[in-house]
Amino acid sequence: QVQLVESGGGSVQAGGSLRLSCAASGNTDRTNRMGWFRQAPGKEREGVASMYTGRGPTYYADSVRGRFTISLDNAKNTLYLQMNSLKPEDTAMYYCAGTSLDGDIWSRPQNYNYWGQGTQVTVSS
Repeated sequence: QVQLVESGGGSVQAGGSLRLSCAASGNTDRTNRMGWFRQAPGKEREGVASMYTGRGPTYYADSVRGRFTISLDNAKNTLYLQMNSLKPEDTAMYYCAGTSLDGDIWSRPQNYNYWGQGTQVTVSS
């Protein structure tokens, strides 16, 4: 099993920045990809960014590309999401996810089998 714990959420004004962290523990060598998802009230969970734990491409949702950066510190078993130029529409619960599956669509929540509890991000205008 893999345990994921997010931190770093909060409230910020539009144009501000936040950095989310996701500490992974347990059998982390079982994961081949990790990512960030978000879910706003009344909306479906959507993929924000994803990357392989080894070598491989990085993926971003169109809505965040150029503003958000995903990164992984393997030595610390910690995934990050640097969020800059935040907008009110970025307001959501943000979830860290990991997977040992071979799903071909990075943004599909069903392709991830490990999830954190989430951290709230609120952006005011």
